[in-house]
Amino acid sequence: MTDSDLVHDVVGVGLGPFNLGLAALLDGVEESVDAALLEREPEFNWHEGMLLEGTTLEVPFLADLVSLADPTNPHSYLNYLRETGRIYEFYFYETFQTLRREYNDYLQWVCENVDSCRFSREVTELRWDEERDHYVVTARHPETGDRFEYRGENVALGIGSRPQIPESLQGHPDEDVFHTARYRDNRERVLNAESVTVVGSGQSAAEVFQDLLERQPEGRYRLDWLTRSDGFFPMEYSKLGLQHFTPEYEQYVYDLPQGVKDDLIPNQELLYKGVDPETSAEIYDLLYRRSIGDCDPDVGLFAMTEVRDIADTGEAYALDCHQWQAEESFVHESEVVVLGTGYERPIPGFLEPLKEAINWDDKGRFEVTPNHHLDIDVTGDVFLQNAELHTHGVGVPDLGLGCYRNTKFVNRLVGREAYPEDNDTVYQDFAVEQFVERAPSASRQPGSEATPTNDN
Repeated sequence: MTDSDLVHDVVGVGLGPFNLGLAALLDGVEESVDAALLEREPEFNWHEGMLLEGTTLEVPFLADLVSLADPTNPHSYLNYLRETGRIYEFYFYETFQTLRREYNDYLQWVCENVDSCRFSREVTELRWDEERDHYVVTARHPETGDRFEYRGENVALGIGSRPQIPESLQGHPDEDVFHTARYRDNRERVLNAESVTVVGSGQSAAEVFQDLLERQPEGRYRLDWLTRSDGFFPMEYSKLGLQHFTPEYEQYVYDLPQGVKDDLIPNQELLYKGVDPETSAEIYDLLYRRSIGDCDPDVGLFAMTEVRDIADTGEAYALDCHQWQAEESFVHESEVVVLGTGYERPIPGFLEPLKEAINWDDKGRFEVTPNHHLDIDVTGDVFLQNAELHTHGVGVPDLGLGCYRNTKFVNRLVGREAYPEDNDTVYQDFAVEQFVERAPSASRQPGSEATPTNDN
């Protein structure tokens, strides 16, 4: 039986850590669940352009695809180390965080050990077959143009994000002005430039800046780092702060009125953006060593500065900069510009046939159920992977919570609790109801009961 004849239990669109984690957990249940995961790329690579030597994930190795749901699962990171003969090397490495290059190798290893991955499959259309009561997913081979059809009772939407470059900064040669997502591919060009400017203050921008700073003595280029943020601030990484990446906090955020969430989430960027404290310290230490003996490291760092436009002068690029706090503008020239301007998650065009069935909020975003399903007027589920930050909060992109989310998906697919759906995982409370229940001296004031805000 071919894929076009078979009705899969679930068809995954996009193959990143989240949908791959779904496949890995499904592989560990007793029930036979048929899955097909479609990926447009010819092979698996996760953020290939940022696989820099020495860079790590911002989460511990336990936030792999399966361990937080099932530490005994054969697709765990520790079993990967065991099977590849690196378990003792990792033991003596004595580091809780995973090297990004090794994490990518781990994900490739999992791909090789599950049979549901289909590469070179670019999804072009997703529709609901009313007569047969299942989804139909149409895909094409990006190189040959061959077309494929997959059928599934459910869909897991895991297309991820794509690099975002403001329109005013677009329109320049890709080798000169480009997103951090393409840095590794363009690094040789950058190292031969006379001046380089990194724009942005997130972890990707910091890693690019650090890499260029380390290589600066070889290239001898001028290196500048600009950001519109208030400063080059560290990501929140305290143990109590990290408890915002838990099922309890996710549920608390979901229950808030949408207007409150829209105000809250953009102001929590340092919970999941910003610079890793260790990266920040390494950059400072390197600058300090470079300045010994009254030496000039030929580096500039300038915050509170928005790059509004980029113009080609023929010999370099003129950046129209505005220091918004002092309300002063200036022009900064650079031969190469690396843009750490973040990522976006647009509504994919292949959902057009389902547009009328999908329920949208007043800002044109998905309506989402508490269990991360797309609110849609057909009987098949659409599981959302990292498309619901506006409803569930800052934990949505977190790799650890991805495992928790997939636990819910798997349990839904098999119709039982194949994996535990954890609760009461943190030492603090987020909702008034929880605190009042636990604190003997606390009680609600009459008439202050919370009113449900989400009815799906």
